[in-house]
Amino acid sequence: MNFKNCRLVRTLLSVVLLSGVSLSAMASDKPNIIFILTDDLGFNQVGAYGDTLIKTPNLDKMASNGIRFDQAYAGNTVCSPSRVSLFTGRDGRYMSNNSNTVQLEEIDITLAHVLKHADYDTALFGKYSIGSKMGVTDPLAMGFDTWYGMYSILEGHRQYPHIMWRDGIKERVEANEGGRIGAYAQELITKETINYIQQSRENPFFIMLTYSSPHAELAVPERFSNQYELQETPYHGVKDGKPTDKYAWYYPEPVERPNAVLAGMVTALDEYIGQILDVLEKRGELDNTLIVFTSDNGPHDEGGADPEFFKAAAPYKGQKRDLYDGGIHVPMIVQWPAKIKKGRVDDTPWLFADVLPTVADIAGVNLDLVPRVRTNGVSIKGLLKDSPEKMEERTLYWEFSKQVGDPNSGIIGDTYQAARRGEWKAVRYGFDAPLELYNILKDPGESNNLVSSHKKIAKEFFDMFEEYKN
Repeated sequence: MNFKNCRLVRTLLSVVLLSGVSLSAMASDKPNIIFILTDDLGFNQVGAYGDTLIKTPNLDKMASNGIRFDQAYAGNTVCSPSRVSLFTGRDGRYMSNNSNTVQLEEIDITLAHVLKHADYDTALFGKYSIGSKMGVTDPLAMGFDTWYGMYSILEGHRQYPHIMWRDGIKERVEANEGGRIGAYAQELITKETINYIQQSRENPFFIMLTYSSPHAELAVPERFSNQYELQETPYHGVKDGKPTDKYAWYYPEPVERPNAVLAGMVTALDEYIGQILDVLEKRGELDNTLIVFTSDNGPHDEGGADPEFFKAAAPYKGQKRDLYDGGIHVPMIVQWPAKIKKGRVDDTPWLFADVLPTVADIAGVNLDLVPRVRTNGVSIKGLLKDSPEKMEERTLYWEFSKQVGDPNSGIIGDTYQAARRGEWKAVRYGFDAPLELYNILKDPGESNNLVSSHKKIAKEFFDMFEEYKN
């Protein structure tokens, strides 16, 4: 650097220091990022999306102030492959296992790894369930600096847990010991998230906030369920030593008012998210915090839950474990006041595989320079502003390998396939099953199979399914 340039740099630094602007602020205006993932929440269980009985005022406000994506999709129709897709930026074509037995592998690069390249502080609060090798695929090994929550998939089934994990160490939840129900998992997770936000730091933060609700077991503090008086069919769980339905061994406790409890679980999440928004606003950090809210798959019917009562996936057909849209078409709300100043509805189709490329793009990370990253998602950064950029049409793809008998048997049976391109959606419930073709925009309930009247389009999807099944 010559003398003239040195003088220029010193002058600029003097201006910065005299103006009170920190060097770190000059170097980066990267947003904080909070990705909120709920567990088994249906498309129509958030007020902003329809006529639900469930109260979600904070989420509805987020939708009115930000972007309500109406054509967004999860990575799969069950928890684990959907989360692996989200964490790694891969759809079913790039996944080595599309069943609920899948976990992260040691060589995987996650979105937390990627954001470390942009000097983000990274934290995971809540359910994990996709890496059981401590020191190899646990959250700390997968790019997160801070971790608090539930480790295994079955731990995530308990709303009043006896243990929680903090940075790889088990902690007793004494308030829930001896038959007591004093500490609600979702509230514990929220408090840890708020404590983290309130810490002083030099770097922007990335929080993966993964609530384990409204997945069964159905349980919530009574102040939430008591807000609802609904038609009810009691759930008996294990009665007289015998399971009363196929999920009862997982959720043995009876629930007298399951509809009120499930509605209360969603309303509780809404309140907790509102608390987080309030803290960000009081700290002056809300404007430059990108917040994404979504669900890992469609609604469930476990532990007494009744998705038909709530029309939980409406207007779509199916639920969790389906590749009809009810199983994969999820609520997706994005708020970022610094960039999105006018609320709107966006109909661009996109899916979980796109999240990793998007946060990399926002953080200024060139994925070509990140070793071992392997994604076939695309960045949707161009949508996250008031004058969105139109994305090129592409084909979205899913596979789901269903387990035989018990939903967690570990024995893989049929593999389902689904794909969407523009208005067209194809589904095949087994490699040898007939192809189904729907116009998903005109027929969201996937009731009018158009294979015979649109043979050319059906053949294109069939050929793609045949290619990917191998």
